[in-house]
Amino acid sequence: GIRGLILDVDNTLTLHDSQILRGDVREWIESMRAAGVPMIIVSNNSYDRVKPFADAVGTRFIENAHKPSVKNYQRAMEMMGCTCENALFVGDQLFTDVFGAKRAGMKTILVKPIHPKEEIQIVLKRYLERIVLYFYKKQRKQ
Repeated sequence: GIRGLILDVDNTLTLHDSQILRGDVREWIESMRAAGVPMIIVSNNSYDRVKPFADAVGTRFIENAHKPSVKNYQRAMEMMGCTCENALFVGDQLFTDVFGAKRAGMKTILVKPIHPKEEIQIVLKRYLERIVLYFYKKQRKQ
């Protein structure tokens, strides 16, 4: 029942500052396109970073999204003609990507980062993410 995909870029679809799409990621994107599922990239990164990547992938984009602010998740859903009930967000960061999408009422998929090398502010958030995910998984087992 998914009618639209909102995708993060860095460490979700490709490495930070890379324009290269891994083969498995490209195949997944092509399978979604073949299934008729619209996609849009929503990134906190700049226009100069996001536009060339979105062009290479062949999708629309929103840059400087200020995630976890809800505004651009909602804008992306409007651009695709879908709602929070039938849109899905895919990203690698719990406190920006997933938190913002959840605040917008969306379903989410938290993926493992493609590569461990990240900017220092993200490295610090990863420590907090591990703690939250540990307790989340522990609670689910009970």
